[in-house]
Amino acid sequence: MIYDKSHGSPYDRGSADYYYGRRHSPHWYPEGTGFGKRIEEADMTPEEIAAYDAGYEEETERKEWR
Repeated sequence: MIYDKSHGSPYDRGSADYYYGRRHSPHWYPEGTGFGKRIEEADMTPEEIAAYDAGYEEETERKEWR
């Protein structure tokens, strides 16, 4: 599957949540991270949730907090 990986996309947010050690919480920003309305899981399509999940599951890096 090919996912939109642009800034704020469901895939991007899943990847970022995993990287920063945040809990799994599907969401995304149609206008880019931190801009416009945050779309929560209840308002996401199954495809958007699948993209978030893929980003969360496929990320292999974790931020090192020093």
